[in-house]
Formats: sequence, structure tokens, C-alpha cells
Amino acid sequence: MGALWRRFENWVMRGQRPSNQPVRLTRRRIYILPTGQGYAFAALLFVLFLWSINYSNSMGFAFTFLLTAVALNSMWQAHDNLLGLIVDSGGAEPVFAGQEARFTFRLENPDPKPRYGIALQVHDQPPRYVDVPASGATVATLAVAAERRGWLHPGRIRVLTRYPLGLLQAWSWVEFEQGCLVYPQPRGRRPLPAALPSSTGTGLGEQGLGSEDYAGFRPYAPGDSPRRIAWKAATRGGPLLVKQFTDQARPELWLDWRLLESDGVEPRLAQLCQWVLKAESEDRRYGLQLPGARIPPAQGDAHRRRCLEALALF
Repeated sequence: MGALWRRFENWVMRGQRPSNQPVRLTRRRIYILPTGQGYAFAALLFVLFLWSINYSNSMGFAFTFLLTAVALNSMWQAHDNLLGLIVDSGGAEPVFAGQEARFTFRLENPDPKPRYGIALQVHDQPPRYVDVPASGATVATLAVAAERRGWLHPGRIRVLTRYPLGLLQAWSWVEFEQGCLVYPQPRGRRPLPAALPSSTGTGLGEQGLGSEDYAGFRPYAPGDSPRRIAWKAATRGGPLLVKQFTDQARPELWLDWRLLESDGVEPRLAQLCQWVLKAESEDRRYGLQLPGARIPPAQGDAHRRRCLEALALF
């Protein structure tokens, strides 16, 4: 049954590409079939009809036709509960491999009457039911397991309803281009590599003259720029001191792919991912070196996301 259902789904969705725009559910996109309860209800109606014929019972006929009218009205309401509904994708925040990606979808109701019992379903997971207010919108969230790094797309989403009696199910399929970026799973036991003095500019003593935060003095060392020497203190007969700034006090840290040559590709990425998170948590200034990609040292949320994105898409 599952294989037959997938073949029907593929036949319905043939030629349709993932959309990057909101999707309106029109009559040509909506399908309807009885549920298990609906088939049982139909069997009950058939038995009632045979009983009414056998005993020529007019009340039996009236009751049977009344229940049939209720079922037909239920089919009409289930279809109209989806008709005209606008579905849009809100994307998903990046996650790490092994976590769940949470995709958000916006359901907009342009009609002046509310929509009850609207559900979104991905793959074979249980449907997520929401109510959409009249002339309003609501957001539904679907969780998808993120097993591997890279881009994760939820695929085809089934929009369905069994309103009002659960006898029939009306549904449609939508698919969007938006995906979720999955970072490598942070894993590894190696400590952070040793930090190195910053190499930007013409020399350690000349970096960003006048742009760093003052951090005190340190003893003079050969090679220090004369511009950084505290000449006023030297004229008083004391030792030569050099003005120290923040970027000198916090050396740059390079997270280099080549430091993990004994590991495979995925273990390297997992270790680099862990290093990125650890360096950021320790408020370190760090850069990332990958084959074909080099991210200069920096720090902050934007820099962390840039490094993790490079690892995810490597």
C-alpha cells in the first residue's frame, strides 16, 4: 500500500518543481478519499439500506438517506476547508548533525470564516494539526531528523484535513526550495591548537596603529616598533617599555585542516567544528583554514556562523 501511495504521489507531482513562492491550494491540487472510519460508515449505510429494503421500513430508508446526506455534506466541507488556503515556507534555523531541523510553514486563510483541523505532514511522521483563524494566518512547525551535514530539504509536505467528522480526508502536496543548513556534529578530543602572534600588517608592533584598545605595558623586545615605545617613561631612567594593545594580548588562533592529517574527512570536520565552538565560547580570536577556503581571524556570532557554514558545505 505504501509503494502504491508513493507511485500515486509521484504521478500527481510529476513536472512540478519546488516553489520559492507561496502556494495557493486550488481545486486541481486537492484530492479526497474516505478514511478508515469513512469506509466503515459506508458499510454501515449499505447494511441499513439492505435492512430497510428487506423489511420495507420507511423510517429505515429515511435514516439511511439522512446519514448519506451527512456524509456528502462532510465531503463538501472537507474539500472547502483546504480550498484557497495559502501555504508558505519560513525556512529553518541551522542545526548540528544528529539534531532535529524544525521547519516552519505559514498558513494563511483569505476567507472570512476560520479553518479547523488543518494538518501538515512530512514523510510518515504524525501530522501536525493547527487551526487557521478567519482572514488570518498561523504557523506550523515540522521536525525532520538531520542525519548528515549539508543542506537538508524536507521534500514534499502533505497538507490535509479530516474536518468535520473524520469520515473523509482531503489533501494536497506542496514542496518548497527552502532548506536547513546542517553543521557537522561537534566531536573530538583534541585540545585547541596553540595560538600564534597575529601576522596581519607589516609586523607585530605595527598592527592597526591607533585602532586597538590599550592593554598596558610590557618589556621591550628586539623588533618592536619605535612608535610603540613609551619614551616618556624611558626619559625618567626606567627600562624600555612597549605599549601593549588588545590584539597583541590575545594572539590569533588558527584552526587548520592540516593539523588533522591522520583523520578522515568527516572526523576532521567534526573536530574543527568542536574547535570553532570552543574558541568562540572562550572569546578567542580565531581563523579557519580549509583546502580551497581561508577565513581570516575574527570573533562573534557572524564569524562563528561563517566558519560553521564553510564546514557544513565543504
